[in-house]
Amino acid sequence: MSGIDQELVLAHFIVSDDVERSRRFYTEVLGGRVVFSGDVTYVALANSWIIINVGGGPTDDKPSVTLETPRNPDRVSSFLNLRVKDIQAVYAEWSARGAQFLTPPKQHQYEIRCYIRDPDGHLIEVGQTTDPEGDWSPAHWPSSPPAGEPE
Repeated sequence: MSGIDQELVLAHFIVSDDVERSRRFYTEVLGGRVVFSGDVTYVALANSWIIINVGGGPTDDKPSVTLETPRNPDRVSSFLNLRVKDIQAVYAEWSARGAQFLTPPKQHQYEIRCYIRDPDGHLIEVGQTTDPEGDWSPAHWPSSPPAGEPE
């Protein structure tokens, strides 16, 4: 990395009708950690942050934009994508903590994935790479065998 990449932090901003309820979901269900709570809440999750705030009308720097929770959770233009090392373990643990998955994990060509929604209806993909080339696998994870092969 060089230049601006070293001075860049990526965070995911979500609009919530109930910031405290969303804070509990991202910490108690997904295992994040509150790093700041005030007018806006920051939750550290894996190698990023979830910024949770209430909606609102236009401001001087976004004069035609209104922030609101999803009107129709079945029509999505973006979503949070979480990659995990062991999707079956995550599915079991998060389900026990109250996460309601749309389906159990499903095998696809290069990944096993499933989806959940946060309390405001924001879609979250949870996936495990099964690609033998290992894309989407952080360097600090030991390599995983393709699905169906013993470790």
